[in-house]
Amino acid sequence: MRNLTIDFNKAFKKVIIVYAVIFLAGLVFAFIPSFGVNLDINFKGGTKIAYSYSGELAEADVESTVKGVINNSFTVSKSTALAGDTKTFEISLVGKDSISAEKQEELTKALEEKFADNEILLYNSNSVSPTIAGTFFAKSLVAVLITAVLVVIYVGIRFRRIGGVSAALTALCALVLDLLVTFFICVFFKLQIDSNYIAVVLTILGYSLNDTIVMYDRVRENERLNPDKEIGELVNMSINMVKVRNFVTSLTTFIAVITIVVVSELFGLSTLRSFAIPMAFGIVSGGVSSLFIAGPLWVIWKKHKATKASK
Repeated sequence: MRNLTIDFNKAFKKVIIVYAVIFLAGLVFAFIPSFGVNLDINFKGGTKIAYSYSGELAEADVESTVKGVINNSFTVSKSTALAGDTKTFEISLVGKDSISAEKQEELTKALEEKFADNEILLYNSNSVSPTIAGTFFAKSLVAVLITAVLVVIYVGIRFRRIGGVSAALTALCALVLDLLVTFFICVFFKLQIDSNYIAVVLTILGYSLNDTIVMYDRVRENERLNPDKEIGELVNMSINMVKVRNFVTSLTTFIAVITIVVVSELFGLSTLRSFAIPMAFGIVSGGVSSLFIAGPLWVIWKKHKATKASK
């Protein structure tokens, strides 16, 4: 692979088409009722009630019992602790479909009576009003926006010799693609958009940016050594120099995250699952966008600017 030379500028259009297909599919799935955008109660408001139990329970039986007590829309999910000694199921009511404390007591009593042999115990209960959830969601978006602005400023200052603003904006475009990929992966896999997703977003911002900075750093060095080289050839040469390093970094990180995905699937750890799955795809997208999007897009920008200036 080290001796393989790839024309990243020519591959740019093909990679953009792949991203476009993913985004179009994601938009379609987002409007399908059985998929859609699944916001956590911290972002939309609602109630989550978790119960511990012993033995075996069928989700269908739990749903049937819950329906006999409440009329609100809800979902039921089961999970098991890593040690395997604590089994829980969680009842989620998102948005305005929250229930009162009295109704929760009635639900607990109904579950205890129905599954008397399973030692049903209230494990955790959490309610968030839609107003507070909206405020938290807005603050999360502001945190991501501030991070993105700082990224532009940092890259703009560090690479001002090769046109810092243009390098920063093209790097930001690649980051936006990565974040959209993680979002639509949550839609495909019916994962909740929760605080874990914000952690994924901020992690991918830093991870993908690091790969892009390595590429720009090589471009800056090669421009100093080859001042007369055409910009497209210069960038392509620079990306080929760092492609192995980026690939190895992405692969090792991906393997670590995939391990977390496997563990979460084996033990039904929904919290880990909602973090690890979008993170895994975000790492892949970050590695691809740093090589195939940021650099070639910057070349297009520079050529357009040069053509405009010549006219």
